[in-house]
Amino acid sequence: MTPFKLTDELLEQIQNFIANNNDSELHLLMKEYHYADIAEIANELEEEEATYIIKLLDSEKTSDAIAELDEDVREAVLANLSPKEIADELEELDTDDAADIVGELPKEIVKEVISEIEDREHAKDIVDLLRYDEDSAGGLMAKELVKVNENWTVTRCVREMRAQAEQVTRVHSIYVVDNDVKLKGRLSLKDLLTVSTETHIREIYIPKVDYVNVNEKPEEVAKIMSKYDLEAIPVIDEIGRLVGRITIDDIVDVIREEADKDYQMAAGISQDVEADDSIWELTRARLPWLILGLFGGLGAAAIMGGFEEMINKHAILFFFTPLIAAMAGNVGVQSSAIIVQGLANDDLKGSIANRLWKEMLLALLNGLILSTLLLVFTWIWKGSLATAIAISLSLLVVIVVAGVIGTFIPLFLHQRKIDPAIATGPFITTSNDIFGILIYFWIAKLILGI
Repeated sequence: MTPFKLTDELLEQIQNFIANNNDSELHLLMKEYHYADIAEIANELEEEEATYIIKLLDSEKTSDAIAELDEDVREAVLANLSPKEIADELEELDTDDAADIVGELPKEIVKEVISEIEDREHAKDIVDLLRYDEDSAGGLMAKELVKVNENWTVTRCVREMRAQAEQVTRVHSIYVVDNDVKLKGRLSLKDLLTVSTETHIREIYIPKVDYVNVNEKPEEVAKIMSKYDLEAIPVIDEIGRLVGRITIDDIVDVIREEADKDYQMAAGISQDVEADDSIWELTRARLPWLILGLFGGLGAAAIMGGFEEMINKHAILFFFTPLIAAMAGNVGVQSSAIIVQGLANDDLKGSIANRLWKEMLLALLNGLILSTLLLVFTWIWKGSLATAIAISLSLLVVIVVAGVIGTFIPLFLHQRKIDPAIATGPFITTSNDIFGILIYFWIAKLILGI
């Protein structure tokens, strides 16, 4: 299968079909595309053009396309659809995707949209999902799953599974519950097919099953599913009843969103933004960290001002200031990035003290190598051993301190339930710049004097 590629020529062709109301040609062209490709096309069209395509095609395909649209495009398209048309789209979606869309609708039309859904059980499940916090397993799960009662015989189990499977896009697992719908375990198809038809499910089900609570954070769900290589995981409520399941495609979205957020925070962007957002939104997201960087630079300048007499006497120190600041920032970011990654993947083991000790030894080794190279270079260049020692020793201490700061801050933030990703990027760079400059001139002053 050739990967879809949206070209200017294709986009122009689609726009011409829409402008000329050439529905037959447009339908023929679009029906071969995957719903994700249709979403990509709609994202590049004008609001009215995107709505035209959604209304033209069958809900069986456009429902998934709507779920894939950029939020602002989806909002505009849904605003041009009637409550009945929106309900028709929701009918074709799994409950988790349908609930996400309903949650974005204006409150004044939600009730009307829900009332237009013909499948009342589907509507009930959507409403049920809306009561969960979107930043929880309950807000992430879908209601579609296959469950069997432990007291059923194999014959009844197969009959019930067939009926339930009609509502499930893909059957990942078969869950076993008791009469109170409390999760008991999972069922192996192999066991189901190799026993007598009169055997009861309680005799063959597997009691060991991984699950999460409805209040679990999506990031924790992602860790569990990644650790145990799960395609789906059941979700239970506060009293152990099976209420839904989370599938791998939902977790991929969580991982991607978390990675995007951490990347933006590391780059000094304080809120979730995209390249096509307004200038004001982009400015508001970037400016706080830029202001922090400005004050950090002013702090470094003030520190240097305190050593003005020494700089005048040993001008060579001025030329190495950018190097010291850059190395402090780089080492700090490296250390914090490793810690943040380890925290995100739940790979960090042991105490904070052990982690700090290890990072300090690592920084010391790297610092010895780099400062030795700097010592030789400066000595050969300027011919002053004292100056070379002052600069290279400063670099060594700065690297060790930067490594410790870059390790400690994310660990400290994590213990205080603050996202440690905030420690990477501008925060660490700015703080280490200031400490680095202060250490540099302080050590130089001790060795060289004024």
